[in-house]
Amino acid sequence: MILFKKSEPLTEHLQKLKNRKISLGFVPTMGALHNGHISLIKKAKIECDIVVCSIFVNPVQFNNKNDFEKYPVTIENDVLLLEENLADILFLPSIKEIYSEGTDNLQHFDLGYLENILEGFYRPNHFQGVCNVMNRLLNIVKPDKLFLGQKDYQQVLVLKKMMQTFHSGIKIVIGETLRETDGLAMSSRNMRLSNDGRKKSIAIYQGLQYIKQNFEKNSFEDLTQRAKQMILNNGFDEVDYIEIRDAETLLSADNLDANKKLIALAAAFINDVRLIDNIVL
Repeated sequence: MILFKKSEPLTEHLQKLKNRKISLGFVPTMGALHNGHISLIKKAKIECDIVVCSIFVNPVQFNNKNDFEKYPVTIENDVLLLEENLADILFLPSIKEIYSEGTDNLQHFDLGYLENILEGFYRPNHFQGVCNVMNRLLNIVKPDKLFLGQKDYQQVLVLKKMMQTFHSGIKIVIGETLRETDGLAMSSRNMRLSNDGRKKSIAIYQGLQYIKQNFEKNSFEDLTQRAKQMILNNGFDEVDYIEIRDAETLLSADNLDANKKLIALAAAFINDVRLIDNIVL
């Protein structure tokens, strides 16, 4: 595996590969890698000749400074995992390398309503931060395919919208959410949970499972209220949202429609750690 910390030599190296008609897959991460990330790398290895992975904890997508400062950093282990799983290139830039002109007055992306619902409502400007870093990374790597995880479902839709304008030639490939044996969605943030919090954290998955098992026979409002109460009764401190939405648009879905695919999404706090999850219905 080749390690780059500067964008210019990385871009030059990748251009030489492209000149030889070598396909590039890109897996962007914020580090603290787990099997969910590794599954994307494996998927990229199958579909592309060369796999580029980046590790960059993006400061401009954090609403809470403490959340940014507490985000787990496990670079040595991450590098080992990437080497073991045959990633070809690792891009490990500094904040200055990505935001050479600073983080004030960043580009604004037109994301429409997606920017202000669900995650966007509870984390103002979060998706602007995501789009700013992804736009820069994609301009550096210029991959043929971008590999993203379904756990960050709304983020995937946001990036699709941004890329329609700025990177329409790049194909997005979605990897399914990987889960622990008890059902908890794999996430770097899980590292911050206490032992007790980790045991209780599966309630967010159980709440979503309850919705999936009953969405054809109960009202959506009743389902989401019951699921919210399940999550709170099992040790979570606060639920930002638990919603049933149209899976294609994330607009509200009030009842069953045979022509629409539905998704249940949730975000909740435990141990001062915010977990998100979703299940396609």
